[in-house]
Amino acid sequence: MQTASPLWKPDVLGPDFESAELELGSDTEGPVVATLVRYLPAPRRRSLWARLRKVPQPKAENTDVVYVHGWSDYFFQRHLAEYWRRQGARFFAIDLRKYGRSLRPGQTPGYIEDLTEYDAEINAALSAIGHGAKQHQRKLVLMGHSTGGLVLSLWASRHPGRADALILNSPWLEYQLTAAMRAVVEPVLDWQRKIAPRALLPNPDLGFYNRTQSKRRGGEWEYNEMWRPEKAFSVRAAWLRAVLAGHTSVASGLKISAPILVLLSDRSMLTARWSEKMREADLVIDVETTAIRAPRLGRRVTVVRIPHAMHDVVLSKKRARSTAFAEISRWIGAYL
Repeated sequence: MQTASPLWKPDVLGPDFESAELELGSDTEGPVVATLVRYLPAPRRRSLWARLRKVPQPKAENTDVVYVHGWSDYFFQRHLAEYWRRQGARFFAIDLRKYGRSLRPGQTPGYIEDLTEYDAEINAALSAIGHGAKQHQRKLVLMGHSTGGLVLSLWASRHPGRADALILNSPWLEYQLTAAMRAVVEPVLDWQRKIAPRALLPNPDLGFYNRTQSKRRGGEWEYNEMWRPEKAFSVRAAWLRAVLAGHTSVASGLKISAPILVLLSDRSMLTARWSEKMREADLVIDVETTAIRAPRLGRRVTVVRIPHAMHDVVLSKKRARSTAFAEISRWIGAYL
């Protein structure tokens, strides 16, 4: 477990980004680490004109934002860090164990058997940036995408009062085939987890999601395709059982006290045939089911549907992601 101050080094994202390993001990595949990334641009000073005209301070002054990626993913969204910096916040991101910067040779990508195990890297990251278990001076906003949204929601529920707000970008809150199907699948996975936890399950990813985003395939974004492959990581029985257990907890109600913003596309396209329309829809989760499930997270949940957005809303085409950032700005203006 990480105890000493992290050793910051230049990050793969280049100037203004640094990263540090968070040691998490070992498991059956060897040493385990997570990676904390921080954005450190040159300090911005308010101009004399802004001071004289009494231009309002940025909306997220005195705030730290910690971002967690989704399945088969890692942090590479420079523009997201830049957005939060413009709001006055400090920005950090975690590459969870066995993902992205944290993936080591011989490890099963993304594999975990209980989502509560991620408490180790979340707690270590928060401690490293000055948000230990005791009361802290700066506000804390947690931002998670897809499975990362599920992980952070469960963490916030188990650690009441630690986060001041949650922003969930297309969080994976329910099994695509509905809660009824989840109830059928869970007992089967329970049995399989006991006898063969790393057993491979069918991978439904046809590569369409990557095609909507990868610059070399007609999208807009460049990233490391060893860390974010064309087709998602292979799904293992114990991992899926852990996710479904998280979905069951959400369905039962998490009672998170912090305000929550949920960003979703206005439609899903869960089909097996490619269409250019997929570049403006969610290809991963059922957004209607998610919109219904979201109010179970806590007392103050705002659900915003973004027209033409993709599964990762902030990687959508410019019009949709600009709408998303405008919605975040409006929301933090009210709650921060």
